[in-house]
Amino acid sequence: MKKVLRNIALPALTCVVMTLTGCATVGPDYVRPDVPVPTQWNGESSGLPAGQLDTKRISEWWSTLNNPELTSLVNRAIQKNTDLRKARARVREARAHRGVSRAALFPSVDASGSLQHTRSSAQTGIAVGSNLLSADSNAQGGGPAESDIYSTGFDASWELDLFGGKRRAVEASQAELEASEEDLNDVLVSLIGEVASNYVDLRSFQTRLSIAEANRDAQQETYQIVLWRSEAGLTTDLDVEQAKYNLEQTKAQIPTLQTGIEKTKNRLAVLLGLNPGSLEKELAERKSIPVASQEIAYGIPADVLRNRPDVRRAERQLAAETARVGVQTAELYPKLTLSGSIGLEALSLSNLLSASSTVYSYGPSFKWNIFNARSVRQNIEVQSAVQEQALITYEASVLSALEEVNNALTAYAKEQSRRQSLLEASQAAERAAGLAQNQYSSGLIDFQTVLDSQRSQLNFQELLVVSEAAMTSDLISLYKALGGGWQSIVPDKRKMEN
Repeated sequence: MKKVLRNIALPALTCVVMTLTGCATVGPDYVRPDVPVPTQWNGESSGLPAGQLDTKRISEWWSTLNNPELTSLVNRAIQKNTDLRKARARVREARAHRGVSRAALFPSVDASGSLQHTRSSAQTGIAVGSNLLSADSNAQGGGPAESDIYSTGFDASWELDLFGGKRRAVEASQAELEASEEDLNDVLVSLIGEVASNYVDLRSFQTRLSIAEANRDAQQETYQIVLWRSEAGLTTDLDVEQAKYNLEQTKAQIPTLQTGIEKTKNRLAVLLGLNPGSLEKELAERKSIPVASQEIAYGIPADVLRNRPDVRRAERQLAAETARVGVQTAELYPKLTLSGSIGLEALSLSNLLSASSTVYSYGPSFKWNIFNARSVRQNIEVQSAVQEQALITYEASVLSALEEVNNALTAYAKEQSRRQSLLEASQAAERAAGLAQNQYSSGLIDFQTVLDSQRSQLNFQELLVVSEAAMTSDLISLYKALGGGWQSIVPDKRKMEN
């Protein structure tokens, strides 16, 4: 046995030395592409400081809304959201694929054992080995013979990575793992933004519903006054009908707003991994639209691109496809495999463990795909085209990120100006409606003026609420475009590896 192991160890050690000292890694070495980006944003950024990107602040940006209920919803969504759970599973899958790729760098050893029972033909009288076991004590010479062969042992093989194809495969799987981790981060960013946006929509619908109900009550009172004046002969039936359709028009808005409330509640429940309707009681109380702090530094484009998970994911996918070019290129070169086996064989179980039952074999094998070179080169060309597509995807993700931030900056700045104008218009419309109501009661103006003032009041109040919600939503979009939300909730890699 010692002699056998010594005979196997020497060539194995020689091959290891060859592998460590003489191997090359074919294919292109990955270099992060240098995509040109502007030095500053084109979007208008009124109200926001243009300092260095505050990654610490945007890591939990929803806390700047000072809304514990929203914070609770976000935290629960992170724990239970189905898309996020699926993304975590994809990370585990990618980690397992990396393990498979790494395992190919090392030898494989198989254990085997068998019992083979054979019977010769009565016509040929074939004997197995030098021992003939007759199934019939009277069988002679050419009679049928039976025998058992017992065997056990180990088989080992090792394909040496002489030209780095397997190492390139490991490099690709590592990049894919990192891409899946960035995909998880991107899902986090989108999830938190969607929870916050739906929460803002919910509070917007509720506020608009309260305004519609208040106006309905005021118009109901106006309608009653007009009805009394009509009965007293102080006004015409035209005023009564106008007051009636004005009231009914306001009432008609209420079911639409109630539908919007139920839809956003259900959407929030699904985002939290719950059944629709699960948040009905929790979110039943009407609350105001959360107001965000404007103290956020959005940095320069290069800062944002380094912080955006989708851009980082596209870059890692490009690295993976680049490594796979090397995997295909390695197919042009010969493959050297070291294989060997050692075991025991005997015709009886009692003799299996004897020294004379030892069998072994070892030696290298060589394979070179000479006559399929054109096919291999076409596979290299295919993978090179895939790599080019990944590069274009990366460049497109950079452009998309720049576009999103520019648009978010402009939208937030313009909405601030719009909200201020609507605030002044709403205040003026409220004062005008009060004056019109008093003057109509005194008989100084006709009802058409009251009707117009009430319509304007309702319209401007609703527009103001929509603008306030849009301003907060635009800021949420800006945080999302900056890649905020994943930094403080990055999964613990050690836990995921376990």
